[in-house]
Amino acid sequence: MADIKRFKDMVAEANEIVDRVTAEKAVSLHGDADVLFVDLRDVRELQRDGLIPGAFHCPRGMLEFWIDPESPYAKEEFQSGKRFVFYCASGWRSALSARTAVEMGLSGVSHIESGFTGWKDAGGPIEDKNK
Repeated sequence: MADIKRFKDMVAEANEIVDRVTAEKAVSLHGDADVLFVDLRDVRELQRDGLIPGAFHCPRGMLEFWIDPESPYAKEEFQSGKRFVFYCASGWRSALSARTAVEMGLSGVSHIESGFTGWKDAGGPIEDKNK
């Protein structure tokens, strides 16, 4: 059987390439007008668990289309020149997403290495998505 690349290997490789921030560091960045938090989780996760106040929701499946300025689905948030802090539930999807964003030429990209779970554990504010 040929070598198979496992997700854990892919996440580890991504974390070697992209900037990672601790949840505590991310909490200290919250409220900075030059920082945009990007929530990559599924909408059901947002509804169930809430999100970081002011975060931009980008479903993981749309990331490449929303980043590329030549895409018909491009979002101006990704053309803002801000620093981007990606996050998911545990830091796996955000690591892979941050790597993709960097490979696509987006600058100022990092991700919360422990995800939204770490954010909550660090006492970061949470907004109820259902309100």
